[in-house]
Amino acid sequence: MTLVLLPGFMTDPDLWADMLPRLAPLGPVLHGDLTRDSGIDAMARRVAAAAPERFALIGFSMGGYVAREIARLAPERVRALVLIATSARADTPAQARRKAAAVENVRRRGFSGLSRAAILGSVHPDRAGDAALIARIRAMGDRLGGDVFLRQAGEARTSDLDRLGAIACPTRVVAAAQDGLRSLDEAQELQAGIPGAALTVIEGSGHMLPMEAPDALAEAIVTWLRAQLSGASTIGS
Repeated sequence: MTLVLLPGFMTDPDLWADMLPRLAPLGPVLHGDLTRDSGIDAMARRVAAAAPERFALIGFSMGGYVAREIARLAPERVRALVLIATSARADTPAQARRKAAAVENVRRRGFSGLSRAAILGSVHPDRAGDAALIARIRAMGDRLGGDVFLRQAGEARTSDLDRLGAIACPTRVVAAAQDGLRSLDEAQELQAGIPGAALTVIEGSGHMLPMEAPDALAEAIVTWLRAQLSGASTIGS
């Protein structure tokens, strides 16, 4: 069964590099393209159009919003859904103001990469001195560039809390206990709103779970995904 991986804001396939050895035995891996569209709906339609007839979805952060939209758009095609470090909430007014200011700044001055403060806010405090990790995160943003930044940051994130109940496929929610960008409450809202969803909380990681804790994340999802893709029923386990 094909796995479709959906990255987060200003991240690219390197986000998943440390997990690929654990994911590859499950089936072919495709990386969904979230770089060419400005809204979640348009991103979801593009990914669905490029995906095979049946597939499993793994969505990280912004990619979790897209993954849920695909699960509602094509419920008969999505075999299983994994939502990592994400939320169903809309941008808060403060978040919307920060994004608007960042977009305006890039339009006026050009894109000079993700700031160190933004990168540090996305990882566990203990990783602040991890130069290799910080460099990898920065490099993803540099590769994507200003046009992608403007598309991904330029549209306000809306809530889908009232539509979570429409997701019918087996779903696993994974949260980082020390995530500075997404709270445990947000993960619990996803679990409560999606019928039969299970929740795993991983200690010792910030928001960038696939890069900070790839082994723990793989442990949380690979056995569960294998059961779903083999036809076993383990919803909520």
